[in-house]
This record gives sequence, C-alpha cells and structure tokens, in this order.
Amino acid sequence: MIDYETFCKIHDCCERQRLTVAQAARALHLHPRTVAKWSARSHFEPRRPVSRGSVLDPFKPRVTRLLDTYPYSAQQIFQRLREEGYRGGITILRDYVRRIRPPKRPVYLKLHFSAGECAQVDWGSFGSVVVGNTRRRLSFFVMVLAYSRRLFVEFTVSQTMEHFLACHEHAFAELGVPCKLMVDNLKSAVLQRLAGVAPVFNPRYMDFARHHGFEIVACNVGRGNEKGRVESGVGYVKKNFLRGLELTEFSSIQAAAQVWLDTVANVRVHGETQRRPIDLFAEERLHLRRPNPHPYDLGRTSTTIASSQFRIALDTNHYSVPCAYAHRRLTVKAYPDRVCIYFDDQLIARHPRRYGRHEDIEDPDHAKGLIAQRSRAREQRLMMQFLALSPDAAAYFEGLDQRRFNARQHVRKILALAEIYPADAVARAISDGLAFEAFSAEYITNILEARARALPEPGPLQLTRRHDLLDIDIAPPDLNAYERDDHG
Repeated sequence: MIDYETFCKIHDCCERQRLTVAQAARALHLHPRTVAKWSARSHFEPRRPVSRGSVLDPFKPRVTRLLDTYPYSAQQIFQRLREEGYRGGITILRDYVRRIRPPKRPVYLKLHFSAGECAQVDWGSFGSVVVGNTRRRLSFFVMVLAYSRRLFVEFTVSQTMEHFLACHEHAFAELGVPCKLMVDNLKSAVLQRLAGVAPVFNPRYMDFARHHGFEIVACNVGRGNEKGRVESGVGYVKKNFLRGLELTEFSSIQAAAQVWLDTVANVRVHGETQRRPIDLFAEERLHLRRPNPHPYDLGRTSTTIASSQFRIALDTNHYSVPCAYAHRRLTVKAYPDRVCIYFDDQLIARHPRRYGRHEDIEDPDHAKGLIAQRSRAREQRLMMQFLALSPDAAAYFEGLDQRRFNARQHVRKILALAEIYPADAVARAISDGLAFEAFSAEYITNILEARARALPEPGPLQLTRRHDLLDIDIAPPDLNAYERDDHG
C-alpha cells in the first residue's frame, strides 16, 4: 500500500522524466509491477480497510444497555454475556467497553477559607548541602496561610519530629496560630490513613496541637488537591528560589531564604488572589491567635547505655557524659540545636547538636573524674612501693608529710634512689633519717652517696639528735663584770 506522495513520485518519473517502468522502480526502490499499476491510474485512491465482523457484534447493544444501567466492570459484563451465549474472549470485550465508556476525569470543588481559618504545611527537599564533614539532604518546611497565601519557609537537614515541631513554633512566632492546620499523610502527623476510616494521628503531634490550640485536618488519601496551596508553595520555593542557587554551606541558606521571602515571595501579586500576600496578611493577622507563651518540650526522647568510653551515640555521632556514668542506662533528649542527657531525671550532660557524621563531641570536664581516679591509683602504687623499702618507711613518710610541702615529690626521688642503690642501703638510710629527724630526699641521697664512697659513717658524729640538745649541761654565765661596771 503506497501513500499519495509515492503516487506523485511515480507519475513524475514516468511522465516528466520519461523513465521506463524498470528505471522508475529502481529509482524509487519499488517493484516494477507496483510502478506499472499506479502509473496507469490517473488519480490516487487509497485502499479502504475491509470491515470484518466480530463475534461481539451481536452482543454490542446488550453491552451498551448494561453500561447505561450501572457502571459494570468488563469482567462482570463478560460473565453475563457468557450466560447469554457469547463465545468470544474478554480482551475484545475490554477494548470495546473502553471505547464506549466515557473516561472519568476528576472534578474538584474550589476550596475557600476565611481569614485565620486554616494553614497548610508540608516538607520539601532539594539536593544536598555540606554540613560539617559530610553532605546531607537539604529539606525545607513550608507553611502557607490559606487565606492570604503568606509563606513561611525554614531549611533543615532533617525531617524528624523535633525539627517538625520546631518549624511549627517558628512559623507561629512569625505568623500566628490558625484555627486548624491541614497536613498530608506525614508520619510525623498521621500514623495511619485508610480510605473511609478516620485517620490515626501521631500522639506527639496531637499533644502539640492541644498545647497551641489548633485542630489537625488530614487530607484524604490520594487527594493532594486538598492542600494545593502548600504544594504550590513547595514548587514555588524550588522553581523561584532554589533553582540555579549555588548551595555551599548550610548556615547561609536560611538568611538568603528570608531575604527572598521579604523581597519576592510575599510581596508579589499572587496569581489566584490578584493581591500581594503581605497585604492580605495585614487583614488576616487580626484573626490569628498568639502561640502559647509556655514553651513546648520539643525534645525527641530515647534511652541508651553509655559506652566504656563514657559516650552515647546519636545519628552516628558520639557525645560524652561524666565518666562515672559509663555503662549506665541514660535518657537522651534530642533537640534541633542541642542534646541533653539525663540519669534518673537529673541533667548530667548538655552538648550543641552536630549534624556531621562520625564526630566525637567531648566536654573536657567529663574525663576529670577518671583522670583524678587514675592519679590517685598511681599515688597509691607509689606509696605501696615506698612502704616496702623499710620497716621505718611509714614513720618517715609521716615526718615528711608534716615538715615538707611537697612530701610526695621526696617520695618519688627516694624511690628513684631505690632503683640505683641496694635495698638494704636504702632501708638503712631511711632508718637513720628517721632517727635524726632529717626528713628530705637530699639527706637520704647524701647518706647513700657517702656510704658508696666509703666515707665516715654519717650519724651521731655529724648530727645531733634534737632531744639530746636538752640534756647538755651549760655553766651559768658570770654576771660580776656587769655589776663592777655599774659601780664604777
């Protein structure tokens, strides 16, 4: 079967170019008989398809009547036609039902909201951004007031419950609290949503709603049009603010977003209302309530056991606790900006929250107890070694401790001498030092060095015991010279 363009080419070759049938066939890549057949015709007549009958033809009126009566499925109609003698397949029946059944296109009512009645919230995400030593998915929270279309946007690197609630509070502080909030089936807000069944709301979100006094409204399953304002808002943020934006550090994005909200998003003429959101918000603000002045506890609570290195793990990062709480079960409350750690309702540690990966966040004070404990253990080992040097070592240390400000420093020096001199020589030197009440490492050193050089034995010949000084008899002084001077 050839088309009209090929028919014209055949007549051009045969009539204008004066080619033979064989030459025209070679030029057009056609069979010679095809060229001969169509060159003999004076006008083009396309072949009409031959209409063939179908086993369904006798039953088509019946199918139409069934569809007019009730929107039966093709399978239901097939079962009825089989009972009435139809012997064809279901595929041809499905094709026919699809052709004659009018397509169902969704039709939506336009939703209208009064000032302060409703706001819509949702999450959006856009690529990733550098945070600390890693990259994280960039998320943003959007709240749109349904009446004025005033837009609130906050960027985060997480969509967990504490971030979800914190974004709400920041939006309420800027906009106010509407009577109700419309949410999609987010796990932070709706735990379960089935068609025809009341939604099961997240208990934490319900408690937050009671705290601030708003009603939660969940969209029906597959009915994203019910929160079309916020979906349009999410798309608007992506297309007008984020598209083409060079995402560098996360810390700079929120400031740029606030400038965009103040100079573009909330001062443009909205396509639906033909008013600027900021102008309509001036009217709506009077109908929005102030948020609860008492702060809501946003922390996400979990329990964990501190490691042997007195650390708890949160989102791949590790935070220190005082060393005394190693191997203890602790309660962790994660806020967007901080991490608080409790033991039996007592706050034992607090850290700024970090969003890098595999970071170690330590408070230097948390290791002080362990360092002091190890220092005490070292001092105890030193004392045990010193006491083993001589039976008089305990009494000698007591004298050192009473007379020397740095008694333990003298102990360390004497232990160092014990590694150089024989044990009996050190023990004898300590006994002599105790006998003559000479409490210092320098005296012990002098004794050991003197005896090592075979010098005269130090002891009574060099030092006098203090109590012996009390037994010395001293002649009374002669005062006659003073009397003679007075009389003279």
